[in-house]
Amino acid sequence: MKDKFIELTLGSYIISHGYNAKNKEMMEPIASDHFSKKIIPVSRIKSISEKYILTDYVDGRWIYWEYEEDYEAIKKLLL
Repeated sequence: MKDKFIELTLGSYIISHGYNAKNKEMMEPIASDHFSKKIIPVSRIKSISEKYILTDYVDGRWIYWEYEEDYEAIKKLLL
């Protein structure tokens, strides 16, 4: 089955590297001074909030992206 894609305007992001021995999430924030368009597979999108879109990464990490689009517009595209 061919994957569907969505174009989003993404900015700064946070990489979740999993959890340490004390069960604390290991987060790495990456700041960007601008937003840029990216095309991502819909299958990588795990969750959307009003501030972040959560995607998975090939090696088991999670990425929380800031996005520029309207939450309701993205929700309509995905439903």
